[in-house]
Amino acid sequence: MDPISNPYSPGAGAQPPALVGRDVQLREFEIALQRLALGRPARSFILTGLRGVGKTVLLNQFGQIGRNQSWVHQHLEATDEINLPRAMATLARNAILRLSRRRRLAERAGRALGILKSFQIRWHIPDAGALDIAVDPTVDPIAGWADSGALEVDLADLLVEVGELAQAAEVGVLFTIDEMQYLSKDQLAALIVGLHRISQEQLPLVLAGAGLPSLPALAGEAKSYAERLFKFTVIDRLGWEDALEALASPARREGVVWTDDALRLVVDQSEGYPYFLQEFGNQAWDIAEGPGIIEAEDVEVAIPIATEELDAGFFAVRFDRTTPAEREYLLAMAASGPGPYQSGDIARSMGKQTGQVSPMRDSLIKRGLCYSPSYGVIDFTVPMFDRFVRRRLG
Repeated sequence: MDPISNPYSPGAGAQPPALVGRDVQLREFEIALQRLALGRPARSFILTGLRGVGKTVLLNQFGQIGRNQSWVHQHLEATDEINLPRAMATLARNAILRLSRRRRLAERAGRALGILKSFQIRWHIPDAGALDIAVDPTVDPIAGWADSGALEVDLADLLVEVGELAQAAEVGVLFTIDEMQYLSKDQLAALIVGLHRISQEQLPLVLAGAGLPSLPALAGEAKSYAERLFKFTVIDRLGWEDALEALASPARREGVVWTDDALRLVVDQSEGYPYFLQEFGNQAWDIAEGPGIIEAEDVEVAIPIATEELDAGFFAVRFDRTTPAEREYLLAMAASGPGPYQSGDIARSMGKQTGQVSPMRDSLIKRGLCYSPSYGVIDFTVPMFDRFVRRRLG
C-alpha cells in the first residue's frame, strides 16, 4: 500500500489507537474544567497504567480540551532528575506572563511576579533575575510569601497566587505533568498540599497528570488525603472490540479494509496495547500490496519487522540505560515467564538473598522499568518486556 497515505505512521494525523474508547475520560475532564470555570469544585486528574497504553496521548488530549476552552495550558515531563521547584517556577512564570496580557491586570500580575521571584530566590533557582529565564529584574521579591524554606508552604503560596491571578483574569490554568512517578515523596507531598489549598479556595487551577501504576500508592503515602483531591483513572489495554476498531477505522477512512483474519492476528500479537497496535498496523500497511485490502499473509510478514522495530526503539530506549547487575535481575524476572513476580523468588533464582538484590530491584523501580503492585511483588512497567529481555539476553 502507498506509504504516503499510511494512517498508522507516527504523526499521520489519524486518531491514535490510544483514544479509541476513551470518550468517558475526555468528557469527564471537559466537565471538570467547566465546573471550575463556574467557581465550583472539581478534582484534578491522574492517569495511571503501564507504558504503551496511551496515557500520554490522553494527557495531550486533556491539554487540547483546556486550550479549546481558552485555558492557559502549561506542560511538564518529569524525569528521574527533576528539580521540582525549578520546574514549577517555570510553569508558573509562563502562566503568569500569559495571564498578564489580559487588560487591567498589570498591577495584579506584578504581585504574582514578585511572589514568583521570592520563590526563585529562596529555592536557589539559577538566573532568578534574568528576564529570559525568570522574571524582569525590576520586579522586587515580596517578603513573607513563598520564601519560608518549606517546599509544601512555598509551592502552595505560588500555586494559589497563580490561581488567584487566573480568577481575576476570568480564565483557568491547566498544568499537565507526565511521568509523575519520578517525583519523590517530598516533592509529591508539596504538590498535593498546593493543590489542596487551590481546591479549598475553589480557584480555577487544575492538574492533569500521568504515571505508572505505582503512582496512586505513592500519592497516598505522601499525603493521606490525596485520594480526595484526585480522580485516579487506570488506563489499560484496549478490549477486543475496541482494538479491532482502532485498527480498522483508520484504514477505512483511506478506502482500505482488513480481512477478519488479519485483524485477529494483529490484536492477538499486540494484546490490545495501543502503541503495539499502531506499530503492527504501520508495518502491515507498508507491506500489503492491496489493492485496498490488508490480508493475514501481509500481517505474517509484518510481525517480525514490527517486532524488530519495537526491540530497536520502544524496548531498547528503556533497556539500554540499565547496568549489568540490573540486567541480571531483569533476566531472572523474564526467565520466570509473565509477571507479576515474588521478589523472594527472583532472589532465589539468582542464588542470592533478597537483601542482596534489593539495590538492583530498587534502582529498576526508580528507572521506571519495574514497579511494585503490592508488598514483596515486582513486575515490568512495559508490556511484553519479558519476551524482549529473553530475546536480548536469553
